[in-house]
Amino acid sequence: MNNQTLELFNLNKDFSQTQDLAAKYPQKVKEMKAKFIDEAKKYQVFPMDASVAARIVAPRPNITAGRTEFVYTHPMVGLPQGDSPFILNSSYTITADIEVPAGGAEGMILTSGGRFGGYGFYLLKGKPVFLWNLVDLERLKWEGTEALAPGRHTVEFDFKYDGMGAGTLAFNDFSGIGRPGTGTLKVDGKVVATKQMPKTLPMILQWDESFDVGSDSLTGVNDADYKPPFALTAKLNKLTIKVDRPQLSPADIAKLQAAMKAKD
Repeated sequence: MNNQTLELFNLNKDFSQTQDLAAKYPQKVKEMKAKFIDEAKKYQVFPMDASVAARIVAPRPNITAGRTEFVYTHPMVGLPQGDSPFILNSSYTITADIEVPAGGAEGMILTSGGRFGGYGFYLLKGKPVFLWNLVDLERLKWEGTEALAPGRHTVEFDFKYDGMGAGTLAFNDFSGIGRPGTGTLKVDGKVVATKQMPKTLPMILQWDESFDVGSDSLTGVNDADYKPPFALTAKLNKLTIKVDRPQLSPADIAKLQAAMKAKD
């Protein structure tokens, strides 16, 4: 029954369905389950999919389908989450080639999400910052120690994910998502900050926010640091996002299949 727990209610006496009688009448549950299966087969309603998580993250037709590298050469804002690079439950590298003018620069290089969940890559008083907003419960920040000097620079955030990825959801298994990882911030190839991320967002970013390059068009991921639109005052030459999504091995698949079968 697709890993579902069956319940039993007497609607004549308990119309609000607050008293589950399944444990008291296991034989009745068994009989009703058999009857349901017979009727479902008769009217060809199988297979039934009661999964929620797997359907939420299932790939849909969009411009990002099958792509692992994204390149932006100009500021752009307002891209819907469904059509932006999906980096959750994956390793990824975000690299920005920028030119800092005389007097320094600040502003948003890249952001996706907002006040209630998402990430931002920006210059704060000249220092590069990468920040993850974990549904407004915690904010993890990687920050450079010095403001970028005028001239051309490469700033990079590299994240190594420790989980098996969203592929486990196909087996009604959540073990591959929301796992830890390690983020590293680099400036011109030199590591300036490394921090472990014990928890990661498992499913989706804030639906009513967008993916923005060069400014932040909606709410900010950290109000303590900046106020939107926080336009980037450096010149953006190129922004590259590379996503390395985990792939399940044959051994992983066999183990997940066995676990799913054991729950049926």
